[in-house]
Amino acid sequence: GGTACVVTGQPFDTAKVKMQTFPDMYKGIVDCFVKTYKQVGFRGFYKGTTPALVANIAENSVLFMCYGFCQQIVRRIVGVDRKTKLSDLQNAAAGSFASAFATLVLCPTELVKCRLQAMHEMQLSGKIIQGHNTVWSVVKGVIQKDGPLGFYRGLSSTLLREVPGYFCFFGGYELSRTFFASGRSKDELGPIPLLLSGGFGGSCLWIAVYPVDCVKSRIQVLSMAGKQAGFMGTFVTVVRTEGVLALYSGLKPTMIRAFLANGALFLAYEYSRKLMMKQIDSY
Repeated sequence: GGTACVVTGQPFDTAKVKMQTFPDMYKGIVDCFVKTYKQVGFRGFYKGTTPALVANIAENSVLFMCYGFCQQIVRRIVGVDRKTKLSDLQNAAAGSFASAFATLVLCPTELVKCRLQAMHEMQLSGKIIQGHNTVWSVVKGVIQKDGPLGFYRGLSSTLLREVPGYFCFFGGYELSRTFFASGRSKDELGPIPLLLSGGFGGSCLWIAVYPVDCVKSRIQVLSMAGKQAGFMGTFVTVVRTEGVLALYSGLKPTMIRAFLANGALFLAYEYSRKLMMKQIDSY
């Protein structure tokens, strides 16, 4: 699921991070794509793909594993049997709890990904003299400068994004599946309803938490050039100096990516899960 998500949405994610961190450099999504292609080539759209793959595979593996555990916790809290189907709202709460655990594996890999994606802009703006163009050089730079805890720059922002965001994510996904099922079992849904449901869930997530993600990207990228203020300090600075709309820079590529990538994520997740369950049943 994580792999399908990255392969589908990486170019749009790269545009998102560039526009969030350096909104003055780009007039819009088309301008960002054109400039990136002219300056770095097609490979520029896939900068940070390796950490993005690691991040998404790690995050979604932990997320969906913990989602199952958290569903059981929700069942205990509401006092229902282990096999009882949860409501869409209860599933959303379980997803929100699960995201807190996923954040611990996501934050370090996403920091490396974001820095690689915005490295060219950091050099152009003069914030750093020489950029690190490989995953290992970025990892080494973080360890040398800040130590192992440096990988958790932006952790509070990531938590602030993930916990409410995944409530909307799983809530939107389950509500959409309920709509398409129309009284039937959700497990009987075909690929198109699953794609649309995943896309709707992803769109709900990003609409709800986009300003928080914008602050997170700035903290993780700009901390390369020196000590960066925390979440509230960065948030207030952006609003004061650039206005509220700066918090929504890169929203368009994010929404395109959210629908495509999360549709692919849930389609791959549901079908791979069914395939694994059949293998288990055959034994």
